[in-house]
Parts: sequence; C-alpha cells; structure tokens
Amino acid sequence: MTEANNIHAVTEGPEGDDAKCSFHHRMFLEPQEEKRSMKALLVKKAKKTCSCTPAKIKDCVLGFFPILQWLPKYKIREYLLGDVMSGVIVGVLLVPQSIAYSLLAGLEPIYGLYTSFFSCIIYCIFGTSRHISVSIFGVVCLMVGQVVDREVERAGYKLEPAVLSALPGPGGHGMGTGIGNGTGNGTAPEPLCDKSCYAMAVAATLTFISGVYQVAMGFFQVGFVSVYLSDSLLSGFVTGASITVLTSQVKYLLGLDIPRSGGVGSLITTWINIFRNIHRTNVCDLITSFLCFLVLIPAKELNERFKSKLKAPIPVELFVVVAATLASHFGKLRETYGSSISGHIPTGFLPPRPPDWSLLPSVALDAIPVAIIGFAITVSLSEMFAKKHGYSVRANQEMYAIGFCNIIPSFFHCFTTSAALAKTLVKESTGCRTQMSGMVTSLVILLVLLVIAPLFYSLQKCVLAVITIVNLRGALRKFRDLPKMWHLSRVDTVIWGVTMAATALISTEIGLLVGVCFSMLCVIFRTQRPEAPLLGWVAESETYESLSAYKNLQTKPGVVVFRFEAPLYYINKECFKSSLYKQTGVNPVWVKAAKKKAEKKMLREKEAGAEDNQSSIPVDFGSDPVGFHTIVIDCCAVQFLDTAGIRTLKEVCKDYGDINVHVLLAQCNPSVRSSLLRGELFKDGEDHLLFHSVHQAVDFALGTQGHRAAKN
Repeated sequence: MTEANNIHAVTEGPEGDDAKCSFHHRMFLEPQEEKRSMKALLVKKAKKTCSCTPAKIKDCVLGFFPILQWLPKYKIREYLLGDVMSGVIVGVLLVPQSIAYSLLAGLEPIYGLYTSFFSCIIYCIFGTSRHISVSIFGVVCLMVGQVVDREVERAGYKLEPAVLSALPGPGGHGMGTGIGNGTGNGTAPEPLCDKSCYAMAVAATLTFISGVYQVAMGFFQVGFVSVYLSDSLLSGFVTGASITVLTSQVKYLLGLDIPRSGGVGSLITTWINIFRNIHRTNVCDLITSFLCFLVLIPAKELNERFKSKLKAPIPVELFVVVAATLASHFGKLRETYGSSISGHIPTGFLPPRPPDWSLLPSVALDAIPVAIIGFAITVSLSEMFAKKHGYSVRANQEMYAIGFCNIIPSFFHCFTTSAALAKTLVKESTGCRTQMSGMVTSLVILLVLLVIAPLFYSLQKCVLAVITIVNLRGALRKFRDLPKMWHLSRVDTVIWGVTMAATALISTEIGLLVGVCFSMLCVIFRTQRPEAPLLGWVAESETYESLSAYKNLQTKPGVVVFRFEAPLYYINKECFKSSLYKQTGVNPVWVKAAKKKAEKKMLREKEAGAEDNQSSIPVDFGSDPVGFHTIVIDCCAVQFLDTAGIRTLKEVCKDYGDINVHVLLAQCNPSVRSSLLRGELFKDGEDHLLFHSVHQAVDFALGTQGHRAAKN
C-alpha cells in the first residue's frame, strides 16, 4: 500500500480521528527536527570553512587565479590557431573602437588604447569565461563621460574639445605643461594639470572605486543582485543609453563645436543645441560622415549575413580609418576646411599615477550604477556563452575579474571596462578556444601603442563618431522586435519601454533606478492580484485542475476546491479573501449577519406573539445554508506566509466555521507548514486540517460528512 493510501486509511471514519491527529502531530514535529539538523549542519560547515590546510590553500589560490588551472592544460596544437586568429581579429577591430569610445568618455584617444590593453591581460588572468571580450563598452563609456564632464565643469574648465598638452609630446612623457583654464567654481587638483589631465584623473578615480565595489560584491558573494536586472530591463537600459550615445555623437558628424550636455534631460538639451547651431555645420565633416556610413553599414550587414561562410569578419572599420586618415592627411582637411581631428597620439606608456583620492567623495555615488551595469553585463554574457559551449563559470570570480580589470588599470590612465556583446560574438565566431585569445588581442594593441598610434594624427573625429554609431545597431534594432516582445509578454515590454524612456530622457543612472523600481512594482502587482481559480477533479486520477482552463472536469458534491497562485502576505491578503468569497459565492460575514438578523426578527415576532408567522422563518438556518460543507484550499503556489497571511487564514477558518463550513489546507510546503505551526492555526486540530494532496483532503471531507450524516 502506498503512503498516500496509508494516510487516507488512517483518516477515514470516526476511529481514525485519533490516528489522524497523531499523524498531523508527527508531521508538525518535522520542522523542529529539521531545525536541529540544520543547526548541526551549519556548525559543521563553519568548522570546515574556518579550517586551514595546505590542500585548501592550494584550492583557494587556484580558484582565485584561474589561469593557473587552464594554462598548464593548454593544448597548443588544438587551441593555438583558433586563439591567435580570434585574438588578432578582435584586436584589429578594437583599435578604432578604442579611439572612438575615448571621445564618448570625454578623454583622449590614447586612453582608450591603454584601457583595452590592460583589461585584456587582466581578464585573461582572473576570468573564468573562455569567450567573452572584456574591453571598452559604449554604455559604460557614456556613464563615465557624464561624470567626467560634470566634474570638469565643476572644477572650472569649459566643456570644449580638450587640448592635448596633458599628453606626452614626441619627445617626452610629461603629464602636462600648462595651467588649466579653470576659473569657475573650483580649480584643478594640481597646478600643472590641465583639462585633459584632470578629466583622466576623474575617470581613473571613478574606475578605481567601481572596481572596489565589484570586488566587494564578489567577496561578500552578492552576485544574486544581478537577478534584479531582468533581460527586458537590461535591454531597455542599453537601448536608452544607445540613444543618448547616438545623440552625443551627432555634433561630430556635423562638425559642430558645442559643449556636451550632462545631467537630467541632457538628450533634449543636446538636440536643442544642435538645431541652434545647425547653420555652422562643417560641410567637409558632413560629407566624410556620409561616405563612411555608405561604406560601414552595408559592410557590417554583409558580415552578419555571410558570417557562416566567412572564416573571419572583414575588418572594414580598420580600412575606413586608414583610408580616412590618408585622405585627411594628404587632402589637408584640417587646414583647408577646419575639420576636427584626433590630434597627436603618443607612443609608449605614461608613468603610473594613482587615482586622485580627493575626488572619491564626488564620484563614489556615481560609481555604484557603473559597477552594477559592468558586472551584470559581464556575468550574464559569461554565463550565456558558457552554457552554449558546455562549461561552467563562477559568478563571484567573474566579479573579482571585472573588478581587478578596473582597479589595476586605474593606476595606468585607464577608464572603466566591461564585457561587450559585439566583440564577444566576433571572438566566438572566429575560433576562440580559451582566454589566451585575450592575450593575443593585447599584443595587437601593444603593437599599435608602440609603433602605429602617431599615424592616426590626421584622423577626423567624425569618422570615429560614425564607427561609434554603427556599432549601436544591435541595441537600436530592439525597436524592430517590439511586436514580438509584446506578443510574448506585455509586462516585459512595458518594463523595457519605461526603462528605455527614463534612461534616454532623464539620465542613465536615474533610468537604471527607475527600471529596477518599476520591474519590482510589476512583480508586486502581479502577486497582489494573482489568479485564484476553482479546481475540478480529473476523472480516474488524483489530479485537480482549474475549471476555467480545462474542460470535462468533475466536482465533488459539497466540496469546493480553491487555489491561490501567489504567496499570501500583507499586500494581497484582501485579494485572497475577496477571491475566495467570489469564487465560492459565499461571504461568511454576510451569512452570519443575515443569520443574526433573522434570529432577531424571530425573537421580535415571538415577543409580539406572532406565532402564526413562525412557519415562514427557517428553524435550522445554520444547518446547510450555503450548498457546501467543506472548502479545500490548494496551497501549492503559496511560497510563504507572513503574519498578515496567517491572520487572514485564521479569520477565514473562523468565519466559515461559524456557518458550519470546514476549511482544509493541502499541499503546503515546509516553510508554510512551519509558519502555520508558529501561528497556532491548528490549535483546534479537528476543525482545520492539513493534507499532502488535494485528493486526500477531498476524500477526508467526503468521509467526515458521510459519518456525520450516518450519526444524524
């Protein structure tokens, strides 16, 4: 005989009452035994965690430096060709993007190359994903640029194209040769630090504190924070930020010399400034931008369409940069037409320099959303590609890796990095096998830093803006997917739209906060008014399903089965009661009130001597006034109860008990059982019972009612 049959047997008939109570008593003792075993398990785990052995130290070191695990096992013949090919191709693509995204961050081109170089090396040492490409990411660059512009303006510098005196000239590595033009609210932190130098100090400090936050999240194992950033929220945020990025690059396409707008409503302010100065458009920059779009967009589309046939994507961006640089140099576009160019890009590396600690209070709050977005995108991409290729990654180690990719480079004139989807897809499609591919990419960038960088002196900024905008195509294409998204989930589509609009129209930081709050409110609203159907019996089985969702279901006479598909807590307790009353068609409070009113009326008529009218008054009003004698509440979807939920169940049981309707609970999980025990819901024992399945509860209700009928 099965366990279910045993339970059913001991709970049938009058002689089974004692056995039934004993069974439930034993069942409610289980949580206490579980607590004792859990306590012993926690003590044992704490002792094991606090112990220190050579084997444990070795595991700790190997876990913290994954390169020590995979490098000794590296299969040169099997892995090297794919890693070298993917590393070279990503490096070639990364060079023009690094220069372009530096403008987005409000910094000089050389700093983007530094950032890409160091991030590739450091992630190779600390990262667990074999495929993701950690380097500059457009959305993060935008967030860094907004903080840089704000602090530069606060220090008294004008928001105009930065001079290059902070960079080393052809003959040296000086950090600046003149005093900045700060005359406003503050001054630059050092007498010999001009605007470009100060902007880099702000970016480096922001990068350092962002990395500290990410490492702290890894240390305290709070990777679960990323679960609050749903796919629709992240997609909406990236799309909204991409619109802001596109807007910030339009002035370079037109050759306009207007300051970058920051803060709330910067998108609208930027477009207003663009239209106010549209008559100053540089025709040379406009034509160059148009020609670059004509080349880049079709070439990118061809790369995507034939990526399965191409062994490697065509590095069209590099070709455009080379051609545009040659045309600008030999055509003397700057001297003849006043085109804005990149300027001198030095070779080699600048001396290490610590972040400006005096700026920490100013950027500490700004670093929080930068850190969260950076680690959320990195962790999600690493898990996605690990699942695709059949290996595992450690989320907390990924946070360590991206944190150190920000902390260490912040001492070498770098800004914040993150994983980037576009470059990761290229890396995967070109044969990447291990993290060694990132090391090859850093060697390509090193070659540019040591030899080639000065050759980009005449490169027009409008070309870099075109490269930035073309790489936003993936995020902007999300608008095309809206009908499909709406068909799949309207709630997710609304979350996407709200996050996108807030990010684009207000600011990136506020947009992220609005998206998180709105998505949480959507979850709360969905649990506030959940589905609450009546259930019917599937013939020749022990299964009960929704009467509104399935046909040909049967109901048991005198028994109503009700399911509440959400946790029962303070927010939805009234919804639970109203749904139960509506589905059963009986509000016990109203029934009790009607019964009392009828009893008072009968008493008044008796007192008035109206004995002839007594036949019209029900003599036994409470015998069966509602058409059923038992309600079975299916609690399989109730994950937890709070005090308000327990109190609501007590009220429901008491109110229905007052009109001779019994309430039974079925399929409660251990957490709910423990809450019910602590809330003393079962102190009456015989009236309110708990069952493992709905079928057992219904059989018990029918058996109990039959026994009572036999007695009567």
